[in-house]
Amino acid sequence: MRQISEAGWQIGHMKKGPGNRLSDVPGVRVGHATVRGARHATGVTVILPCEDNMYARKLVAAAHVLNGFGKTQGLVQMEELGTLETPIALTNTLNIGRVHDALTGYMIDRCRREHIALQSVNPVVGECNDARMNEITERVVTQEHVLEAIRTASADFETGDVGAGTGTVCFGLKGGIGTASRLVTFGKEVYTLGVLVQSNCGTLENLCIGSERVGERLARKIRTRKEEPDRGSIMMVLATDLPVSSRQLGRIVRRMSAGLARCGSYFGHDSGDVLIGFSTANRIPHGGMHRVMQVSMVTEHTLEFAFEAAAEAAQEAVLNSLISAHDGVDLEGRPVFSLAGLLKEGE
Repeated sequence: MRQISEAGWQIGHMKKGPGNRLSDVPGVRVGHATVRGARHATGVTVILPCEDNMYARKLVAAAHVLNGFGKTQGLVQMEELGTLETPIALTNTLNIGRVHDALTGYMIDRCRREHIALQSVNPVVGECNDARMNEITERVVTQEHVLEAIRTASADFETGDVGAGTGTVCFGLKGGIGTASRLVTFGKEVYTLGVLVQSNCGTLENLCIGSERVGERLARKIRTRKEEPDRGSIMMVLATDLPVSSRQLGRIVRRMSAGLARCGSYFGHDSGDVLIGFSTANRIPHGGMHRVMQVSMVTEHTLEFAFEAAAEAAQEAVLNSLISAHDGVDLEGRPVFSLAGLLKEGE
């Protein structure tokens, strides 16, 4: 995993987690399945928040839609009940249905093996449109790809143009999967907040790294056609072990938008900008005889530290998605430059 700090930019001032990854939150793993071919550059990325059965012991969750030009599944129930009961999968726009079906089958099979009664389940699936680099109508992501991503999930996962980020374009450059984390400390207690993005939004001229409008300089270097509007979408997933309610988590999740804005996005008309978050701290038992449960929650003013962590981690995750990606070629044979390559040329 290459990081924007290796190119000389330090984002924010808060302390990072040991790997500067979403998986710095204990128990969280990420897996990819990548599909590459003459006309295909796509895949699926799956985030597994825990080792045990999430349907039996659900996680506190929340979501927020900045701009709704997207095709996500599962957010309505997540918002209503404030829980997450399956892994989160990211893929391309037209493969949403197939990935949703694969996650459903995975949870049915797992619950059967573990003798857990399941009559309905709410898979959460997000997407970005990778049609510039991928023949999206052929819908080449299959159930086996989803299961492969689950099987190979680890804390030490790849970033850049892999999995769901294989064919994405962000700020006019090669986008992909990016991640970052921050530590939130209260006295002797240390909590972790991580962010993972599937980046596919923004315009090149607006790209900012730190306080520098890098995009304007890069645009002059590679300009070959009129700039297109901000389109394409971004999925942002936040994980934390902070003990919070769903309402509190929603407040934290919304702060990821500050980090995205710092990178230069204005959440354009054609962009689906979706923010999802979960906490591993309080587990919610499914059904049965449970009527009352005790949970831990931080106080409201304490959230201030988490707000800053979410903004910083989101900003760096987007930039890490760019610096980790490689040069590519779109379906029309046009180059899709990488940030790392362009910065190296300028040295």
